[in-house]
Amino acid sequence: MQEPLISTADFGPLPDGQTAQLFTLRNGRGLEARITNYGGTLTHLLAPDKDGQPGDVVLGFDAVGGYLSETYRQAGPYFGALIGRYGNRIKQGRFRLDGHDYTLATNNGPNHLHGGLRGFDKVLWQAEVLVEPTPALRLTYISPDGEEGYPGTLTVSVVYALTPDNALRISYAATTDRATVLNLTNHAYFNLSAGAQPDVLGHELQLHAERYTVVDDTLIPTGELRLVQGTPFDFTRSHAIGARIGQVPGGYDHNWVLAGGEHFRLVATAHEPGSGRTLEVRTDQPGVQFYSGNFLDGSLTGKNGRPYGRHAGFCLETQHFPDSPNQPAFPSTVLRPGELFSSATEYRFGVQR
Repeated sequence: MQEPLISTADFGPLPDGQTAQLFTLRNGRGLEARITNYGGTLTHLLAPDKDGQPGDVVLGFDAVGGYLSETYRQAGPYFGALIGRYGNRIKQGRFRLDGHDYTLATNNGPNHLHGGLRGFDKVLWQAEVLVEPTPALRLTYISPDGEEGYPGTLTVSVVYALTPDNALRISYAATTDRATVLNLTNHAYFNLSAGAQPDVLGHELQLHAERYTVVDDTLIPTGELRLVQGTPFDFTRSHAIGARIGQVPGGYDHNWVLAGGEHFRLVATAHEPGSGRTLEVRTDQPGVQFYSGNFLDGSLTGKNGRPYGRHAGFCLETQHFPDSPNQPAFPSTVLRPGELFSSATEYRFGVQR
């Protein structure tokens, strides 16, 4: 008997007595995604290899307890989570909007990161299963005025959907009743070998970007958009992630300025030679944070008892630029009453034999 395209199961208890749910989406063509409404987290993503065998290509845990543990909270990798209100960093946790100063938590050295101490990755989202036109899950969260220091009551909707051509499409929408700043993304860590390789340094990556945002020693942009040509940040042609990573102190954790403006377009491709799996990323966002899993240190044990060591996965977080609220020359992240924020990112899987 064919498995249902959508199924639901308990994912474990939360500290407040509620129970997290796990939703499994299948497209009938070998792609399967599992998402929990705790943090809107993508926990599993199964894609076929060159022999047609499915494998889980994202890092995460088999139960919600993994995401609640003190070790995980201290490490802060945000495996597969929805990130908001503001993905990436805001300098010193401060910004000014319409003549008002706002102060946020500084939870990443001197800076604010990924929405603060209790960002969207740590809340229970309202879930609604959708069947047509493709198996999908809609998650909704209402962030009250002042939450984590941000102004305005923000209503956010995120839809995870599987397409017939083996893509996971993530669609974001948001409205506010007061001017605020917003930068939504997903923080999935990919390993296209499905764990056959302990790190992703042999993955081949191409980014459609000729510039990146130069950062200071706390990873805040200086404002310079530097050409990648002649630097270890040049992924305009596909090459191994590990080929030049030693030339980047600490590894890759930078925002690339994507070509093509804010049209929905192909912005990145990845290939893992052993499995043959390929990943294509499409988005309408102006930037992508490529992160090479530098801070993973083996202290976290994930699915199937696998420890996640350094570079065990890589992230391609489609986004607006870091610290945009303090950088007038960057694309604006301001959302005002009466406006609809709408964005989409697609992760499409294939094989190369």
